[in-house]
Amino acid sequence: MEFRLLGPLEVRENGHLLPLGGAKQRALLAVLLLHAGEVVSSDYLIEALWDEKPPETALKSLHVYVSQLRKAFAPSEPILTRAPGYVLRLQAGQLDLHRFEHLVGEGRQARDPGLAAGKLREALALWRGPALAEFAYASFAQTEIARLEELRLAAVEERIEADLALGRHADVVPE
Repeated sequence: MEFRLLGPLEVRENGHLLPLGGAKQRALLAVLLLHAGEVVSSDYLIEALWDEKPPETALKSLHVYVSQLRKAFAPSEPILTRAPGYVLRLQAGQLDLHRFEHLVGEGRQARDPGLAAGKLREALALWRGPALAEFAYASFAQTEIARLEELRLAAVEERIEADLALGRHADVVPE
């Protein structure tokens, strides 16, 4: 299963898009993905989904959204109940954001400009549009969207520097 945040939210399994449900359910998944491997409290999830105006049925709705996501991901069980909320358990390489950060790190550590440019190019190819695109106005995503855009721009700049070091001046002029 492959989870994608670097553009519109997507989950793919064997090349097929999985249905993720409505806006609140998709937002829930996005929050869990941003905190993958961490226990996220139900209170935090409710605040993220409804800001400061949760309905009285918010906790029940949250449970329903989690249940529906679990059905969408069956037989895999990446969402676990852990007091005081939930944790999304991912394997290495399942989240495009983690792969991007890993590839950028490899590019930065590479001493050879050709290898650096290749790793950074591979990292940037994971982007399919603005990160968390459908959550651009959701308060839970604002800080992360800004952080990811800064990371993307830094990776572009570093890739250009590596290309310049390789003498690819004409190739980077349009950028």
